[in-house]
Amino acid sequence: MDTVKVEKKNTLFIAHRGLSGIETENTNSAFVAAANRSYYGIETDVRRTADGHFAISHDADLLRVAGVDLKVEEATLDELLSVVLLDRDKTKSREDLKISVPENYISICKRYSKHCVMELKSDFTHKELESIIEMFRKEEYLENVTFISFKYSNLLKIREILPHQSAQFLFSDFEEGLIERLSEDKIDVDVYYKALTEDIVNRLHQKGLKVNCWTVDKKERADELIGWGLDYITTNILE
Repeated sequence: MDTVKVEKKNTLFIAHRGLSGIETENTNSAFVAAANRSYYGIETDVRRTADGHFAISHDADLLRVAGVDLKVEEATLDELLSVVLLDRDKTKSREDLKISVPENYISICKRYSKHCVMELKSDFTHKELESIIEMFRKEEYLENVTFISFKYSNLLKIREILPHQSAQFLFSDFEEGLIERLSEDKIDVDVYYKALTEDIVNRLHQKGLKVNCWTVDKKERADELIGWGLDYITTNILE
């Protein structure tokens, strides 16, 4: 199995949860698979754990990825790291498929010179965000991360800590006044691709906002979005 190739032109491609169209999402294997290809960046998801650590997981629990009813924020990091995740064929034949941690993700991105796109899943405190930021500082890689979140409060806290850090608001539909608010807060866009039109892309660019969209896996749709001049496309399988 391989990625589906597209003519990217000036649009930068982000591997969604690593190369999750081929490897189990958000694992070190998925990150390395993406890192060995032409992606500009690698996206992932971070949550707090019950014992004050951080784990990489999109879902609030491990049911879908491991068949285990374990909630990330109610488990210790050691408990999470002990679980073997499902492979793409839904078997547990690979002991290497485990929950990852931010330190691994950052290290892989840095080694392969990939931009980090980190989704803040929990409703983080300032102190927790400062701890996450410190992980990037320790690797001297803070300038190569974009923080994204569906929780606008997370991004406002990032703005308070790092006024000039790249940040994108995740959302599904445009609401009245949203573009103006994003422009005022200097927070870029990461929107569900079906909500976009060429006119909206132009309006966002006129406000000086960069436009990312999720999650595009059809070549024909990607070709259209590239033609509209999108800055980024987040995908599971296109390259």
